[in-house]
Amino acid sequence: MTIDERTRIELEAAVYRRLVEHLRARTDVQNIDLMNLAGFCRNCLSNWMKEAADARGIAITKDESRELVYGEPYDQWRAKHQKEASPDQKVAFEKVAPGH
Repeated sequence: MTIDERTRIELEAAVYRRLVEHLRARTDVQNIDLMNLAGFCRNCLSNWMKEAADARGIAITKDESRELVYGEPYDQWRAKHQKEASPDQKVAFEKVAPGH
């Protein structure tokens, strides 16, 4: 399969947007669950967004990159959707992401 770079980038961007929309809709899935199962979470995506912006000289704050991923200010999202992690979730997290 051969596709030009612009088309590849457009496809990747579409997939990213769909992933973010999916995560916005699945507020029942906590970040710690994502970390424990996949090794990344919504915060990781927002950090990667900020790193990509920084690499291109685009000024974006951590709060702005989080809002791009969460679809609203992070503190608002946390107040509405984030639950306290269970002891089992915390133990699992320490096994898969120590020091994260």
